[in-house]
Amino acid sequence: MKQKALGFLVWLIYSALRMTWRLRVIEPKSLTELQLQKRPFVLAHWHGDELVLLSLIRRYRVATVVSKSSDGEIMATAVSLVGGKVSRGSSSRGAVGGLKGLFRLLKEGRTCSLAVDGPKGPLHKVKPGIFEISKKLQLPIYWCGVGCHSAIQFEKSWNKTFLPRPFAKILVEWHGPIGPVSQAQDPRDPELAEQLEGFLLRAREDARKLVE
Repeated sequence: MKQKALGFLVWLIYSALRMTWRLRVIEPKSLTELQLQKRPFVLAHWHGDELVLLSLIRRYRVATVVSKSSDGEIMATAVSLVGGKVSRGSSSRGAVGGLKGLFRLLKEGRTCSLAVDGPKGPLHKVKPGIFEISKKLQLPIYWCGVGCHSAIQFEKSWNKTFLPRPFAKILVEWHGPIGPVSQAQDPRDPELAEQLEGFLLRAREDARKLVE
């Protein structure tokens, strides 16, 4: 109950703050069309960008996997309050159940959003989970770059999370798609990870330049 209460408090503070942001979202035409058709797809991002992307959960009808930790309970509460759906699990606790729950939500038409370098890093190193989801459900993958001209940086956190300051100018630019991963491909193929890592790093750099 304590974590749920904290999640509710986080949501209240976050909702007030995000109303001040000058947020711009750019997306490819194919992504817009999938939304209009209410067809599922997969969104890839880095750890650290969550506090910006949380504001887009309702827009993209997002479902995601959140860890079973106490911090995960806070995040799950906040995600639910902004209109998302959550499946609980991680690579260390409840991984199979977490993925099964996510697959069910995607089959219901939800979109999947994943921090691809999770759950505990290394930072900016893509894990195979996103490719496994793409292959299993034959979903295209889109990736984003996030730029923010004024933010509080949490340097001591492993994922370098940042929180945009009031009235910050923010850009979220989606790219893609790649995939779906074919049945002949191995989701653990390092070439897939290296390709997506390169796309994400370039998208991040470009988005940051555009908000300078």
